[in-house]
Amino acid sequence: MAMTNRLLMTIANGQLGIVTRVAANAAGVSDRQLRSRVESGFLLQIGPNAFRLAGGARDPMCMLRGAVADIGPPCWASGASAAAVFGFDGFVLRPPFHVTVPRGRYLRRRDVVVHVLDALAPIDREEHDGLPITSPVRTLIDLSATEPADRLTAALDSALRDRLATESAIRQRATALRVKGRRGIPALLAVLDGKDPTRGGHSWLEREFLRLVARADLPRPTTQQVLSRVDGRIVRVDCRFPGTDVVVELLGHRFHRSAAQMRRDAERLNALLLDGYAGFQFTYGMVVDQPTTTINTVRRALHRFRSAIATDSVGIADQNTR
Repeated sequence: MAMTNRLLMTIANGQLGIVTRVAANAAGVSDRQLRSRVESGFLLQIGPNAFRLAGGARDPMCMLRGAVADIGPPCWASGASAAAVFGFDGFVLRPPFHVTVPRGRYLRRRDVVVHVLDALAPIDREEHDGLPITSPVRTLIDLSATEPADRLTAALDSALRDRLATESAIRQRATALRVKGRRGIPALLAVLDGKDPTRGGHSWLEREFLRLVARADLPRPTTQQVLSRVDGRIVRVDCRFPGTDVVVELLGHRFHRSAAQMRRDAERLNALLLDGYAGFQFTYGMVVDQPTTTINTVRRALHRFRSAIATDSVGIADQNTR
């Protein structure tokens, strides 16, 4: 018995805490022995074909791995579950888990939503720390069929921010799958084209600021533009309003800002001011709790610095005609 238990522990260590029936049988452990270990409490059965060691991790990631292992290949984590694994903004890994399998496999599992496809091309699948999963690009395409524009925008911008995908790769794959009638792709292309007012925000706070700007009918700012440098590091600003030198930085430290964070923010603002930009900073509390004051400040800044630019332009034109 001790030898069998050590063997099962070795299998679990090699499969990230999971023991599949296939792997156990291949190692010489019979179904009867597996059943005996479940009855004794050494193993916990998490599905018809998968087990985990008693006392092992039972966090959502372990549960997802167990669901995929229990179903067995070919099977990939997908949809909202894949989005959470990749860290897309707005998605949290929790049951029910979403997986995708080829058409023809008829499966039902507790706390698992099973999606079926005719085929999942190699370009649309990969492994993430040993977990079979749809690629970030394919995950975005799948989300476009079920998620509203604001959540899809958040997922897209976070994927671009974290360099998990590029706009060109998303467009190319979306165009290829659109020919096959994939549902939701027009919504994804609309988000790529900036139809949602929060497009371009790299955090919840940035998207909320863009939403306020759109509601106030102010000009849409350019996002994530490189404008300066500090000690060789680029200064990429959250928002710059076109036709002006008005720059807005969103300070997303809701509860606490360390001394290092405060120093970096000050260095960035100083560099922008020295380069001639009108830099404004808004905290989480200002955007969330004082939206009217925030927008009024932006409106006054746009009026003042747009007027200054116009005056400078007129002055230059007058000098050129003398």
